[in-house]
Amino acid sequence: MNKIRKGDQVVVLTGRDKGKRGTVAERVDADYIVVEGVNVVKKHVKPNPLKGTQGGVVDKTMPIHQSNVAIWNAAAGKADRVGIKKSQDGKNVRVFKSSGEEIKA
Repeated sequence: MNKIRKGDQVVVLTGRDKGKRGTVAERVDADYIVVEGVNVVKKHVKPNPLKGTQGGVVDKTMPIHQSNVAIWNAAAGKADRVGIKKSQDGKNVRVFKSSGEEIKA
């Protein structure tokens, strides 16, 4: 079970974007996620008339390792860790470690 999922609000803990908040746009693989507005780089692209793309310098959002982000706890107003507990119906649910309340996704 992934502790950080698509659509979660996260805070960057390390790197040049430390302190920035954003929404998880996608999971690239088991370890990397793409966060909107975080780890944006300039990419030089060649024009391709067959695809109809123009050349130039474009901004591209690159993946970031999930260990470098923490989920945002809106109730506490800070970043928090994620734990997993069994609910009453026997399913695994994600909870905040600090308060124990369930994460609504």
